Amino acid sequence: QVHLVVSGGGLVQAGGSLRLSCAASGRTLSNYVMGWFRQAPGKERAFVASITWSGGSTAYADSVKGRFTISRDNNKNTVYLQMNSLKPEDTAVYYCAATTFWNTRGTNDYNYWGQGTQVTVSS
Repeated sequence: QVHLVVSGGGLVQAGGSLRLSCAASGRTLSNYVMGWFRQAPGKERAFVASITWSGGSTAYADSVKGRFTISRDNNKNTVYLQMNSLKPEDTAVYYCAATTFWNTRGTNDYNYWGQGTQVTVSS
C-alpha cells in the first residue's frame, strides 16, 4: 500500500509558476512509475505527466509540454510537478498517482492516488 499526500496548490496569475509535491509513505516510491493528472470542473480526469521509476524518462500531455516538468527524488520519496507559464486553462484539481506500468496515460492503470490539490490560474 502506498499513501500519497499532495501539496503546493494555490492561486496564481497567468504566466506565474507553482510547484506541486507528492510525498509517499508506505512502500518505497522507487517501485512505481509516478504520474500527475488533473480534473477541471465538468471534465474527466486527464493525464498531465509521468516519470519512470528512476526518473530517466518522462512523458507529457501536449497541452503542458514545454511548460511543466515532472521530477522525482526517490531518497525523499517525493515526486514534483513544476508548472511554469501557467494559463487559466490549467485551472483544475491536480492529483498524483502511482502505477507499476510505464507508458500508460489511463487513470484505470494507476493503483494509488493522492487527495488532490486545487490550482487556480487567474487571467
